[in-house]
Amino acid sequence: MDKVIEGFVTIAGLIAAIAIIALLVSPKATTAQVVQAVASGYGNNVATAISPVTGVQVQPNLSYPNSGGFGMPTFSMGLPGLQ
Repeated sequence: MDKVIEGFVTIAGLIAAIAIIALLVSPKATTAQVVQAVASGYGNNVATAISPVTGVQVQPNLSYPNSGGFGMPTFSMGLPGLQ
């Protein structure tokens, strides 16, 4: 079973490496939008992961890059200053 998981992780890593190389080499690459989309996805994952602990209902931000804002989810944990 470990070999199967190792194979999937290896393939996923190679795909990610090829995508990163293509992003860096291509003259048509939209690096800023890709970074923004990755950050948005990461922010949504973190907000969703901590929501059971904080008790906050999360509204994931599903906007596309350059559609406004930084693409990060907005949620409040009941603390002053967090909007």
